[in-house]
Amino acid sequence: MNDPVLGFSHFLSQADNVARFILALMLIASLLTWGIVTDRLVNHWLLRRRSKNFFARFLRIDSFTELMKNSEFDQNDPYSRLTRNTVDTARHYAACDASHVNAAGEPSEFFTRSLRQGIEKETEQLERGLTMLASIGSTAPFVGLFGTVWGIYHALLSIGLSGQGTLDKIAGPVGEALIMTAIGLAVAIPAVLGYNALVRRNRVVLSRLDAFGHDLLILAMTGAPLERSVRTHIRAVHVAGDA
Repeated sequence: MNDPVLGFSHFLSQADNVARFILALMLIASLLTWGIVTDRLVNHWLLRRRSKNFFARFLRIDSFTELMKNSEFDQNDPYSRLTRNTVDTARHYAACDASHVNAAGEPSEFFTRSLRQGIEKETEQLERGLTMLASIGSTAPFVGLFGTVWGIYHALLSIGLSGQGTLDKIAGPVGEALIMTAIGLAVAIPAVLGYNALVRRNRVVLSRLDAFGHDLLILAMTGAPLERSVRTHIRAVHVAGDA
């Protein structure tokens, strides 16, 4: 007498609508995870390349006046966007009359608020998709566990109705139900690892953006760049690109 072939294909043939729904949900979550992680990693790779090009041009700027005359800003690079924001802020501040300027506060306060808003916008861009990754990483194991409980319930119910409670009749259906737990973990682990990797990369980029914003503030207030800080940024970008 030949035993029935057990495995994932047999589990699919025996699964009900609830189990199939959970499997479809896990498939969608897995596709979202890999899509977000791939998109964000490619974005960080492009960011490094664009940042190198930006700092290569920025190093040749000797004054804030020269920076304001330079209209070539790459809107796909966060450093360029922050620089463009500073230039637009300076032009807006210079165009206002005395009464409005006094109401806006000291130039340093005005530029600081503008730079802080610019960095917050860059933070929103960098963190796009991270909430979804965190949600998938935290809920996928429990969804898989629910699928396992549901599968074991139906397996035991089927065994009870058939009246065959031997070990060989129990091990197969219960083992197939445990596949749902494995699927939940297979979805959750890449999501958690991808989330942690992207959070670390974002933290590094935001730290450099914050330091660069300070350099822009010095450039706007004094009219001259802080040469040492600019070279430090360039070295940091090159080191990150080589890592």
